[in-house]
Amino acid sequence: VTGVQTCSLPISPTEVGLPDTGFVFCSFNNTYKIMPDVFNVWLRLLRRVDDSVLWLLGDNQHATENLCREAEAQGISPKRLVFAPRMNPEDHLARQRLASLFLDTLPYNAHTTASDALWMGLPVLTCPGHTFPGRVAASLLNAIGLPELIANSLQEYEALALVLARDTTSFAAIKRKLATHRDTFPLFDTGRFTRNLEAAFAEMWRRHENGELPESFTVP
Repeated sequence: VTGVQTCSLPISPTEVGLPDTGFVFCSFNNTYKIMPDVFNVWLRLLRRVDDSVLWLLGDNQHATENLCREAEAQGISPKRLVFAPRMNPEDHLARQRLASLFLDTLPYNAHTTASDALWMGLPVLTCPGHTFPGRVAASLLNAIGLPELIANSLQEYEALALVLARDTTSFAAIKRKLATHRDTFPLFDTGRFTRNLEAAFAEMWRRHENGELPESFTVP
């Protein structure tokens, strides 16, 4: 759960190198998480969504050069890749309001990065894998009541991203749902999490005092 307060000053697209109009696909995951098959999906989305850009973390010059070179090799102007430098947490959270849709990586999902995006009202689209690092974003989306943003395959992931980028009505509905659920669903309910964690500790201690063997249990 993010506890960082956001910057109170508005940030304009031009301040961070974004165009004033157009759909902004975004992924602030570390660049080492970007695998070729996922990046190819992102480039196809840029090709099919006019005036769209891809906003990425720009803290590794070698990765930036490689991503730009691959985009150009596939017929996408490197100018449509916008690289965001690292900045203090408050401003980083605030600038996410300028993005349209967060595209998750696979097989290593966004973790804190996905939580930050959802906190700022930025929808996250993910495709879960088969290990813990690849299923975190799906867990976050379930906890905030947005399972419709969990794709079952990369093909479905690409198709859903395309629908959200083109269908303004569907996209607006997702944004409204996220805004409502942020304050009502378990993901950011710190009080509920604290009570449940305390209940788990109490149950562990009860079992220990009674000489019971360790085993899994569920906190209602």
